[in-house]
Amino acid sequence: MGELAGELGISRATLHRWVGGRDQLLGEILWSMTVEVFEARVSGKLGRGAEGIADLVGTFVRTVNGSKPFREFLRTEPERALRILTTKASVVQSRAIAKMREFLDEEVMAGRPPPPLPVEDLAYLLVRIGESFIYTDVITGAEPDAGKAHAAVTALLS
Repeated sequence: MGELAGELGISRATLHRWVGGRDQLLGEILWSMTVEVFEARVSGKLGRGAEGIADLVGTFVRTVNGSKPFREFLRTEPERALRILTTKASVVQSRAIAKMREFLDEEVMAGRPPPPLPVEDLAYLLVRIGESFIYTDVITGAEPDAGKAHAAVTALLS
């Protein structure tokens, strides 16, 4: 934060007033890297129905896993990364759940098959499935895998 404040020509106190602490700033940066996936869904680049939702989760996982800066951050600061990304204080998780809820609401309004759970619960579960296959290496030591996330969502929604 000190280096960033110096590059911007402002004090650390001003930087903290603007963006909050380091965790808040990192959360905003990480959200900016992933929001494009959700915007692709809005723009119609991803399909509809169960397959479209599975594609959304798979694309989300693939995008995050393909980010070299993200993978480096996760490798060097795994506890901080998981705290910033997967806790109730996380702007990333709360925004991802809200976006997922919007898409599920659209599906329900369009008369597509009813969700197997209440929309709020399903949105949370779908985001957690995606997270499970993003942080697999930190949690279990296995390789992160977007294909497995897609398959899990497809199984859940079929």
